[in-house]
Amino acid sequence: MTTQRETATTHHVLVLGAGYAGMAAAIQLAARTKGREDVRVTLVNPQERFTERLRLHMSATGQQVAELDIPELLEGTDARFVRGWVTAVDADAKTVRVDDDRVLSYDTLVYGLGSVADVATVPGVEDHAYTLDSAQDAELLADRLARLGRGTVVIGGGGLTGVESAAEIAEQHPDLDVVLLSRQEPGAAMGPRPRAYLQAALERLGVKVRSGVEVVKVLPGSVELAGGESVAADAVLWTSGTRVSPLAAAAGLTVDERGRVVTDATLRSVSHPDVYAVGDAAAIRQGYGVMHGTCQGGMPTGVHAAVSIVRALDGRRPRPFRFGYYHTPVSLGRNDAVVQFTHPDDSPRRVYLTGRLAARYKETVTASPWPTYGRMKKMPASGAFWPRGGRFTRIRGAR
Repeated sequence: MTTQRETATTHHVLVLGAGYAGMAAAIQLAARTKGREDVRVTLVNPQERFTERLRLHMSATGQQVAELDIPELLEGTDARFVRGWVTAVDADAKTVRVDDDRVLSYDTLVYGLGSVADVATVPGVEDHAYTLDSAQDAELLADRLARLGRGTVVIGGGGLTGVESAAEIAEQHPDLDVVLLSRQEPGAAMGPRPRAYLQAALERLGVKVRSGVEVVKVLPGSVELAGGESVAADAVLWTSGTRVSPLAAAAGLTVDERGRVVTDATLRSVSHPDVYAVGDAAAIRQGYGVMHGTCQGGMPTGVHAAVSIVRALDGRRPRPFRFGYYHTPVSLGRNDAVVQFTHPDDSPRRVYLTGRLAARYKETVTASPWPTYGRMKKMPASGAFWPRGGRFTRIRGAR
């Protein structure tokens, strides 16, 4: 990593969180300001390893995935990496406390601390269930599954993470009974045919799906459903719902009912214009409503925030952020998948893919972030284009 010389007028940009969105913001900023003595970019994250959330269901079954190094990716830029946990943000003083013993100041903040599994809403989840928030979490579950041999694995939540995890566990551990519990049927947001394909694939893998049920308590050897029924469980994986860090609200930033930073059209905090919010940590309103947290939408927010900051530094007005969804790819084991193509508001189109072709498509999507970061270092303008199924589409406003 190169060393940047600071001046009395150096503008400090602090990026919190090296998830998909935070990394995109840091790389774009570093690439677009490389060599400038009036700008310093610092990225803060609790670990040096980049968490590929899109592959955590694979890690949870003991499959080896690449260990991606954050400082390595920043090499060749003027960005600085600080390893540590963000423990407080003072939006008025423009400072961030790291590990309780270090204080970093900023002129502009990019808040991208993301989300984690909601383990607080249902009693017993925090004490007795596994989650997929990090590579370490996935490795803990993989170790448990490997030691089980036979038994029952209950997955709470039938969203995309729950479905992919259920399919992966059933395929990699055929001697285990996998039970998927969900309020809605898996693939509920898909069209009828891709939804039917997804459900048939789960059935083929031996996953027992129970929709229309609600888990109200997790116990050491079972889960309790609304109505009093108990389901035996040797291991529980919790994928139902997410929550964001309370740091934004504690800092006095305007947040929504879920604690996400409310932004204006350019991704600035509506209460603190020197703070940009990206990814899962932000409540970003588009014409179709508030965006939901995905890698698909997260990386473009990071790119746009970086471009907006550079424009503001150069005395230009940031442009509004515009984003439309394109697809919902869901893996169903290593050689099967379903891809639902969507309208910009994320409602299903009639077009979809299934089988091995869909699996290859899903792998292309999953593998795309890391080379995209590398490409942005060499060609910053490429960040305005997002890979979609082998082609690149411009992110409106990111120029």
